[in-house]
Amino acid sequence: MITLYQGPVAWGLPNMSPYCIKVETYLRMTELPYRLRGADPRKAPKGKIPFIDDEGTVVADSSLILAYLKDRYGDSLDSGLSAEQWALGHAVQRMLEEGSYWVGLYARWLEPEGYVKIKALLAPLMPPVLRRGILPLLRRGVAKAGHLQGTTRHSRHEIYTIGKADLTSVSKLLGDKPFLLGEQPRSFDATVYAFLISLLWAPFADELRAHVAVELPNLEAYCRRMKARYWDNNTPAVATAAA
Repeated sequence: MITLYQGPVAWGLPNMSPYCIKVETYLRMTELPYRLRGADPRKAPKGKIPFIDDEGTVVADSSLILAYLKDRYGDSLDSGLSAEQWALGHAVQRMLEEGSYWVGLYARWLEPEGYVKIKALLAPLMPPVLRRGILPLLRRGVAKAGHLQGTTRHSRHEIYTIGKADLTSVSKLLGDKPFLLGEQPRSFDATVYAFLISLLWAPFADELRAHVAVELPNLEAYCRRMKARYWDNNTPAVATAAA
């Protein structure tokens, strides 16, 4: 059985990490049996979560995990995609993972009210003697990484303007379709769903959530449609276990 190693459940979401939600959503979409285990990123193969152990084969990085699963178990979701559809899905995925992600990270770690909520989640998971030092260190690490990547070089207003543009782009591409690329769900929907709910259903980035509520209602409808289809009821193929 596939073992998915990931971070903690948080804020009513399946996981605090959109990358972990992405992999688990894909497993649910494909009905591959799996179980969950908690993981310390410091002990992960690449220093990040998620990663999987498939009967001794360990794969890290959410996109490499999906590629492995497609190769190992077949690619039922994306069969029949045209080259143009695949390219569009890939482009949206890269935008969310390499661009929008940093807006969400800013809202969680660098906004004062966001950092309070992050501390409330993570502090109980750490040894008391380490909490006071590790969390500020992690916050400084996020700020440094965001500066090197470029997002946190901008003003607060500019950062959220970038995030709104990303969400508007997804909304326009989705239109009135049930899924990103049409009538059938594809593997790219696992990414879109994971990153949208991480921005819209977590208690951060109020400006983005307000923008979606007023201007982009199809994104909320899309998220609820995906949740109803893949998350509201466990399928018999899915086995979960506590960390």
